[in-house]
Amino acid sequence: QVQLAESGGGLVQTGGSLRLSCAVSGSISSIITMGWYRQAPGKQRELVASIGSGGSTNYADSVKGRFTISRDNSKNTVYLQMNSLKPEDTAVYYCNSRKWGIPASTDYWGQGTQVTVSS
Repeated sequence: QVQLAESGGGLVQTGGSLRLSCAVSGSISSIITMGWYRQAPGKQRELVASIGSGGSTNYADSVKGRFTISRDNSKNTVYLQMNSLKPEDTAVYYCNSRKWGIPASTDYWGQGTQVTVSS
């Protein structure tokens, strides 16, 4: 099992910044990717950014150039730095961990943290 604990959400004005943190604990071996997803009301959950075990990153087009995902392996923590926030970034943000396994990998999720961007 993997436990994920998010923090750092809140209310911010358009153009502001927030940093989300996700502390990972439990059976963290064989984790292949960590990521941040978000879900706005009435919409499907979508990938925001992910980072592989080797450090490769992937971003949604809508956040490229504004958001940065990073990880601190010494603290077992993943971060999402969000700059130039827009009202359309308003959503519940979820930390995700994908763990390698046979026959398939397993996804673990945090409880979510609300990000609200006011116009």
